[in-house]
This record gives sequence, structure tokens and C-alpha cells, in this order.
Amino acid sequence: MTRPGNTTYTELSVVASGYLDDESSQEFNTTIVNLDPQPPKRDEEIIPIILGHGDTPINNTPASCRRFDVTSSNSATQNALPDADDDVKENGVSDSDSSLEAPPVDGQRRGSKWSATILFVASEVQLMLNLAEFCPEEGFENAPKRKKPVNSDDEDDDTYDDFDFSAPDQSDLSDSQTDDSPGDSDSTANTMELQTVIPTDVSKDQIQNGKDPPRDCPDAEKNSLLSEKADDIDDIPDRYPDDDDVKLPVENWGNKADYLLAVIGYSVDLSNVWRFPYLAYKNGGGAFIIPYFTVLLLGAIPVFMMELSMGQYTQEGPIRVWKMSPIFRGIGYASCLMAYIVAFYYNLVIGWSFYYLFSSFSLVLPWASCSHEFNSERCWQIDWDTNKTYFNRSYDANTSVSSAFEFYERGMLGLHKSKGIGDLGPIKWELALCVLLTFIILYFSLWKSVKSAGKVVWFTATIPYLILTILLIRGSLLPGAGDGIKYFVTPNVSRLGNVQVWIDAAVQIFFSIGAGFGTHIAYASYNKFHNNCFRDCLITAGVNSFTSIFSGFVVFTFLGYMAARQNKDINDVAQDGPGLVFIVYPEAIATLPGSTAWAIIFFFMLVTLGMDSAFGGLESPLTGLGNQFYRLIRFGWSREILTFIIVCTAFFFSLPCTTNGGMYVFKILDTFAAGTSILFAVLCQVIAVAWVYGVDQFCRDVKQMTGYTPGMYWRICWKFLCPTFLLILVISSFLHYRPLIYKGGGGVYRYPAYANSIGWSVAFSTMALIPLYAIYKLSTTEGSFKRRLALCISPTREHALIQRTGVVRRFKKEHWISI
Repeated sequence: MTRPGNTTYTELSVVASGYLDDESSQEFNTTIVNLDPQPPKRDEEIIPIILGHGDTPINNTPASCRRFDVTSSNSATQNALPDADDDVKENGVSDSDSSLEAPPVDGQRRGSKWSATILFVASEVQLMLNLAEFCPEEGFENAPKRKKPVNSDDEDDDTYDDFDFSAPDQSDLSDSQTDDSPGDSDSTANTMELQTVIPTDVSKDQIQNGKDPPRDCPDAEKNSLLSEKADDIDDIPDRYPDDDDVKLPVENWGNKADYLLAVIGYSVDLSNVWRFPYLAYKNGGGAFIIPYFTVLLLGAIPVFMMELSMGQYTQEGPIRVWKMSPIFRGIGYASCLMAYIVAFYYNLVIGWSFYYLFSSFSLVLPWASCSHEFNSERCWQIDWDTNKTYFNRSYDANTSVSSAFEFYERGMLGLHKSKGIGDLGPIKWELALCVLLTFIILYFSLWKSVKSAGKVVWFTATIPYLILTILLIRGSLLPGAGDGIKYFVTPNVSRLGNVQVWIDAAVQIFFSIGAGFGTHIAYASYNKFHNNCFRDCLITAGVNSFTSIFSGFVVFTFLGYMAARQNKDINDVAQDGPGLVFIVYPEAIATLPGSTAWAIIFFFMLVTLGMDSAFGGLESPLTGLGNQFYRLIRFGWSREILTFIIVCTAFFFSLPCTTNGGMYVFKILDTFAAGTSILFAVLCQVIAVAWVYGVDQFCRDVKQMTGYTPGMYWRICWKFLCPTFLLILVISSFLHYRPLIYKGGGGVYRYPAYANSIGWSVAFSTMALIPLYAIYKLSTTEGSFKRRLALCISPTREHALIQRTGVVRRFKKEHWISI
């Protein structure tokens, strides 16, 4: 074809000189198009062309790459022209350049130097991409990216999961952009010197054979993208995908407040209201704050921070997060299973709250009288005077029970119709419907993942604080409230010498934080990579502790009022667990003016407190299973269907707890489902991260996300104090085990031996997943035992490097003794 202005073209062969021989330099031969019929001489003139990954800015080019000069001499050009003439047409245009159009000529054409440069860049795109293959891939992203959706059009996009990338050294970049000194003027009269970015450690043999450049080049320490020295070759990040690595849909919280409210709502649950106040009173009052905050600072907060960092860094759920140490993936399965089992009975408590809430819509609260058919002859009405006789009934401190207690045990539970765990009886359908309502709300709050749950928590996580404040104001105006608060805060320092006090504090704070269930990992996996998880950890732990203490004041104002009203010591009134919120509190509310309104407010608060934790409890298996088995369920409505299956099965497994003898089943699950097993799972998790994965590597991960390196406080807690606390708790849970009993209106019921065996079977079924999966992983990995162990304890991103070099960082002594 004819070009504008009858322009002829000169073909130049650009040959790499000074580094490549004549044979290998053929890879860099190309055609240079010149619009000027008689190009002027360019004596010692250098046209810099910086070659990188396509259109990647030079600032993102790895610092480990260096440049050399690619020149074309007169002799090289003459040798290359005959081969190029085969592709040139009569008008002087080669086939490879037939698609290039010269820019339109408007007036006097601009200097040929710039035209040649522009067309050269356009015609050399393929060469640039070929040269880019010699540059290492790391450094082009400042942070790992969430995997793109399956239907993403960007097929070449690499996913960087939990790899330690950091920004290149700017001083190296500035050095790489300085011009090299020109060569001899006699040999550069008609020479174009190109500056290209090439790793300095690439040998001619590697270029000719297309091999990857070595990672241990002499300049690696200076140019490394890691904070560690280059001799830790297995620590160098690379793209080593997991066997089941797939691209997952990108999901994030709608905004920062959604996540913060969700994680606070999950941590602050019913135990803050019904367990902490009683433990504080029983274990020294105000003095209990000392062991509580000691364990909080040295144990619970570090574990909480660890889980947030794991989920946010890997952007994975509680199962796939263990790509960081595949042999411990059983911890993820155990966490999801425990969270699923807890849903069987925890949501039952929310169902009880709904039952009381609906029963509160009456002029006279049903637990305030003894006129129901389920009441016994021992029932003593709340408003009766203990010194008088009513309906031929006299008050007996040993046998009489309050109408509030009988409504709870006989009216709602129907426990009087069951003889024990072997006689559960039929389902109480009014209670089962309340539990069904709970699961329906859970489904529609979780079916759209965090997008739906993040909106619900704006209501469920904030309303309890408003209601607690209202109850505190009302309770402080009641007679005896001051005595109740005095009992709550008066310190008894002598109790601090009792080991059981410290164990109670540790158990309370670890369970209150909610570690070990995988929920914090699941929630954090939807965060943006550079979210400040330090701040989230401290805010959540602070709000959780504040809520526990604040609830204590609310509870003990009413306990003091009840003790003064019944002329009893507060020891005879205070209870923990469900008895506090379903017996003592309703009884106190029933004596207040406007009791119906106060009852509605209180039980609505219990519903919202429970719902937040229920959301998080089921989010763990939903996210964990959804990520782990995404290959099988990556179709439309997969999240909705998976949520439906989990919610429905959890509801059906909870139905035995709604029978007449359901309280006996509830007691077994409450004791064994998340007792010793959850402490054991957290212990294994801390050991796996701090010792096997490595506290130094984990700290680098945290620094990459937040910009802050965890200090010695975090490192010592993760590596020494947290495992010590947890090991003591696990051992003490075995040593202090007592056979199950239930204290009810009919006396003390002792569980048969097989019931205790069932409970331990539930506990061991989750704990056994951790060693069983480790054995399975070792047995299914190929190679010698040493090779299997190396691959199983090392992050999957290091597997290819281990296979290539044989260097295993976790086989080095320095890895285990570093802090």
C-alpha cells in the first residue's frame, strides 16, 4: 500500500550487544520503521525505551530488575537486512508493519526523530512482553487482591493470596532510570541504544532455554521485596496456588460500620448479661476485675487479634485460611462443626425469649400468678406476703416456689411431664414455633451474605445499649438498688488467691470474645486488605468488657430490689445462666408499675442480643463450607441454597430441645458442645500460627496489612502466654469435670452414665477432627515422610519453591526460636 507523502521505510535490526552472543540475539531482532526518506545521523544520540510488563508504570517495576544496553551497530544492521528483505513488499512495507498508518501530515511534518520513536514503540509491544518474561512477577501489586469473580473478563489477572509483597525500594528505581554512559563515538554514529529492564542475574543459558531467573542472585538482599535476608530462600513469596485454588466472588462489607457493628454484636451476647455479673459477685466482687482484665490483656485480646489478622490477610474463610499450614486445616473443620452444633441450643434460648416476649402482651403477666393449670400446690404468687395464708397455702422456704419459676419450668418447658433424659416426651409446638421464627429471621438475615447481615446489625447491635440504659435508670430508683450495687462492686481481695477465680475469669473472657468458632475469621475475610484490624480488635474488646460491667450494674440493681422486697440475703436471690433472665428478672419486672411495658422492653433486648451472636455463629460454617467447596456450589443462588440447608438442618436438630424433657438435652449440649472442645481448638490454633507458621512471618503479614509491626507484647503473648493460659484451661476442664446434674423444681436430677458418655462423644467428635485431618493430610501427600511433613507444615505458597530447592524454613532452628 502507499503511504502519505511517498515515504520510504528503512529496516534496522536491533541486536543485543555486550551481553548476548549473535545466536541468542536473534530473539531481540525487530523491524524499525522510519518515516524520513533520508534520516539524519544521530551521533551519540540515545533514545530511552523502558520496557516492562505491558503498560505497567515504571514505578511498579521490581527493584530486582536491572537494565543493559541493546544496540544496533552498522555491521549488525547489514547482517540482519538480508533476512528481513524476505518480508518486504515492493513499496518497502513488511507484512508485520502493514497495519501501521503514518500520522496525518498537517503543514510541515514534525521532526522525524519523534515519529520514528512513536512508531517504534507501537511496533515493539510484542518484544516488550517477551522481555518482561525475564522479570520476576512480584512487586507489581502492593497488596494481595481478592480473587476476581468467575465471570471476570480479565483472564490474565493473577491472584495473590496471603503473600508478602511490599513496595520496591525507590532508591533502586531511581538508580535504574539513570542513563548509562555512551560508548565509543566511532561505533555509535548510526546506533540506537535502548535501555531495557532485565534481571541482573539472568545468564545466557537461561535466556536461551527460557528458564526462570534464580531467586538467590547477588543483589537479592539489596533488591529483595522482603524485610528478611535473601538466604531465607523459602521465605521469598511467589505464586504457588493451592490444589483447590479457585477464583471466588469478590465480597466486602458495605462499609466499615457494618463490620464493626457485626463483630461487636457477635462478641456481646447473652452471657454478658446472665453470666458475668454473677461470676463477678461470686468471685470477689470488684476484685474480680483484676483477674478478668489480666486474662483479657494477656490472653483474649491477642487471640482475638490473631483471628482478625488471619481472616483479613488471607481473605479466606475458617477452613481455607489454613493454606498457611495445611496440616492444621482440621481446626477449620472443627470450628465450623462446633459453631453449627451450638446453633442447635443457642437459638433455643432466643426462642425462649420470643416465647416470653409474646406472653408479655397481656394486662397481667402470666408468670405473676398461680392460677394456671400447670401450676402446682407449692406455687407462691409474687405479690403474696410470706407471713400470710392464701387459698389454704402457707409459705415454706424449703418447698414453696415462685410463680415465675413455675412459669419457666412448667409453663414454657413442660419439664414436669418428663422423668429424665430417657423420657423426652412430645414436642411443645408453641415453643417449637418460636424457635422456627428464630431460624426464619436468621435465614433472611444471612442468605445474601454480609450484605444483608451488615444492615440488620445496625438495629440488633445498638438497641440493647439503649434498653440497658433505660433499665439501669429505672432499677436505680428502686428500694434496695444501692445494696445490690454494693454487693457487686465491693472487692474481696482474699478471693484472688483461689485458682478457681482465675479459671472462671479466663473461661468467661475467652467465651465472651467468641474466639475459636471461626466467626471472626469469616467476618474479617470480607474486610478490605488494608483495614486497621488493630483498631477493630481494641474497640471490640473494650466494648465487650464495658457491656459486661455495665450489665452487672443493671442486674444487681434489680437483685438488690428483690432481696429487700423478700427480706432475703442477696445470696439467695442471685443466679447465673438462664435462671437469672427468665426467673429472677421477670419476677422483679412483674412487681413494677407498668410491668407489661417493662417486660416487652426487656425480652426484646434479649432477642436482639441473641440474634447478633446467632448471625455470627452460622456465618462461620456458611463462609467456611462455601469457600472450601466452591467448585461444587458455584452456581446461581448457591449462597441462598447453602444457607437454607444449614438453617433447616440446624432447626430440625434443635427440635429435641423443644420437647417436655428438652431441658435435659439442652444441658448436655451447653456443657459439652463448646466447652473443652473450643478451648482445645483455640490452643491448637495459637500453636499452629505462632510456632509452626511462625510468629515472625505472621508479624510481617500484619505489617503488610496495617503498616505497623506487632511489638514484643503481641509476640510474647502469641508464642508463650496464650498457649500457657489455654493449656491450663484445657487441663483444668478435665480435672474439674463432674457428672451432670440438673437442679429443678422437682429436686436434683442426676444424669445416667450413658448421658455423660453422649456428651463427651459430642466434644471428642469435634476435637478429633484436628488430629484425624493431620493424619489424612500426611498420608495422602506424596513423597518421603520428610517431604510430606515439609509440605504439610509449610504455607502452600512455598510448596513449589520447596520442591525446586529442597530448602524448608520450618526445618531450621532459627524459625522455632525467633520471637
